Amino acid sequence: MKKLLLLLLFVASGNLVWAQKTPIELTDFFDLEYVSDPQISPDGDKIIYVRNFKDIMTDGNYSNLWIVNSDGTQNRPLTSGNQRDLSPRWSPDGKKIVFLSDRQDEKMKLFLMWMDTRESFALTNSAQSPGNVAWNHAGDQLAFTMFVPEKGQSLIQLPAKPEGAKWNEPPVYIDELNYRGDGQGYLKSGNDQIFVLSTDGGTPRQLTFEDEDLGAPAWSADDKKLYFSANLHEGADLEPNNSEIYELQIASGEIKAITDRLGPDSGPAVSPKGDLLAFTGYDDQYLGYQINELYVMKPDGTNVRELSGEFDRDIENIKWDGKGKGLYFNFNDHGKTKIGYIDLQGNTKVVADDLGGLSLGRPYNAAAFSVSNSGKLAYTLGTPLHPADLAVKDGKHVKRLTSLNEDLFSYRELGNVEEITWKSSYDGREIQGWMVIPPNFDPNKKYPFILEIHGGPFASYGSVFSAEIQAFAAAGYVVLYSNPRGSSGYGAEFGNLIHHDYPNHDYEDLMSGVDAVIEKGFIDEKNLFVTGGSGGGVLTAWIIGKNNRFSAAVVAKPVINWYSFVLYADNPAFFSKYWFPNKPWEDPSTYIERSPITYVGNVTTPTMLLTGEEDYRTPIAESEQFYTALKLEGVDAAMVRIPGASHGIANRPSNLIAKVAAILAWFEKYRE
Repeated sequence: MKKLLLLLLFVASGNLVWAQKTPIELTDFFDLEYVSDPQISPDGDKIIYVRNFKDIMTDGNYSNLWIVNSDGTQNRPLTSGNQRDLSPRWSPDGKKIVFLSDRQDEKMKLFLMWMDTRESFALTNSAQSPGNVAWNHAGDQLAFTMFVPEKGQSLIQLPAKPEGAKWNEPPVYIDELNYRGDGQGYLKSGNDQIFVLSTDGGTPRQLTFEDEDLGAPAWSADDKKLYFSANLHEGADLEPNNSEIYELQIASGEIKAITDRLGPDSGPAVSPKGDLLAFTGYDDQYLGYQINELYVMKPDGTNVRELSGEFDRDIENIKWDGKGKGLYFNFNDHGKTKIGYIDLQGNTKVVADDLGGLSLGRPYNAAAFSVSNSGKLAYTLGTPLHPADLAVKDGKHVKRLTSLNEDLFSYRELGNVEEITWKSSYDGREIQGWMVIPPNFDPNKKYPFILEIHGGPFASYGSVFSAEIQAFAAAGYVVLYSNPRGSSGYGAEFGNLIHHDYPNHDYEDLMSGVDAVIEKGFIDEKNLFVTGGSGGGVLTAWIIGKNNRFSAAVVAKPVINWYSFVLYADNPAFFSKYWFPNKPWEDPSTYIERSPITYVGNVTTPTMLLTGEEDYRTPIAESEQFYTALKLEGVDAAMVRIPGASHGIANRPSNLIAKVAAILAWFEKYRE
């Protein structure tokens, strides 16, 4: 506090300015806010958005709803308090909203609010949380999904224990292929089913009773049917990517499939007139990376047409325009998330870019948007200099409506982010990356260097804010992050360069990037460091098994042994089927050749392993294997276990701080 007070200067106007900014600190992570899920009203006049924040005393992530006129005036809260208010959705007439909140107790309930009086009440009081809520066109009914538990049947029958005896909990009997999920733990028996509920309240009516999870419902134009996506095929657990679009008759509960192909059909969206149904998907070829295409058909499933065949990017989050002449969608392209528009003839155009800012930790591309009946857009605006704020686009005019972190960044100096490209030493292919330099950078000095590698591997980093990267820069490091081959946002061919090959040639892409930054002349080559999480953890472990260029490495939540991973991760039917040509016992050689554990005998780099103890995506047993192997080889190694954390380590703000603090501590230990 004293340091901050010393920096304050009063100017004649009475405003406060800062004589000197200081680098970001780890506790600043608690002060970061961001916008998510912006929902523009049907008439385009108002926008409700989720304002996300953290609390340093409770170590919690919270969110409230705010509302602002689309011209930026009257920005004010609809809800307040250390609670989670989520998923606001306007009624068709714009007079009401529904949203999810745990404001009353620990249960997440569905609330309805009248916009003229701001009065609200809880529509549900069930033990389970509603999700994926959709208004009908008349505005008097809601459809939503909700988990319906079932009592698991155990083959094991124990004798009755004597009265007063204290026995252990009974054994857990598991006979499902998918028995645990990252962030969920061991799965409870039951599935997500579809319900309908009157906006006058009452008891939700369950419409479906399936043995698989059902996706978000969409109403037909006459409000008599619902459409949803699900995988209801026999043996669905062995073909996880084979979902269809289904039609549900509300009166009778009859369900029938209206698509039929091998591949994931999802996200049904009904046109304003009800004459067309749009959805996304692809014909499954069992490739690691497959482009999500856009299709339209008649609501009965006939006359299916692919609209996006010439558009070589993943299409996500489709929304019809107000006249039913085309659809808006978002996509990633060369490190930027954009909003596109496609008409019914398949012609596409970009209507907004610079979306993002939803991932505070690392610079992943992620964004959200909504569109009014007139085509006015509300979206999350993200740049390297701030997390997601709210922006609106009306015609050609773009306006930023919020600056949630202006208070923090008024006295914190961020590292400058510069986009760079280079040629891979493997095949000369151009690779895109971003270099972040420390605050108060002096090009005549030599700086230590961190290579930070993204996960996925089919994902993308981009021109967006990252608290982790900025913390590294604040500690005096030049940081490089990039999109090596296999990253999304560069088309199907680029993504599948690693098909049945990862992590072989990402290695050359990354090492060439390190060389490109060193050539700039301000890197201390005696102080090179490397880290990455998930797929980035795989590549970090791979790199130190291939060379000893780096002074130290932090391998976060990695896969070390592909043979064990595909049998131990939380989606066992997927990884061996899509990332390898055979099951491990059918051809162990491909698993062994691509596993970092195979090359542990080459490692001399001091290495820290860092993983959440409840990670079921890349379970901590993977880290434990590598840690033990390094110790047996006499390599200086450490293991950091984050209690209570899943694969997304930053489920609590302090976990993100702990991760960054651990990485910096390890690098400082070996920094000359």
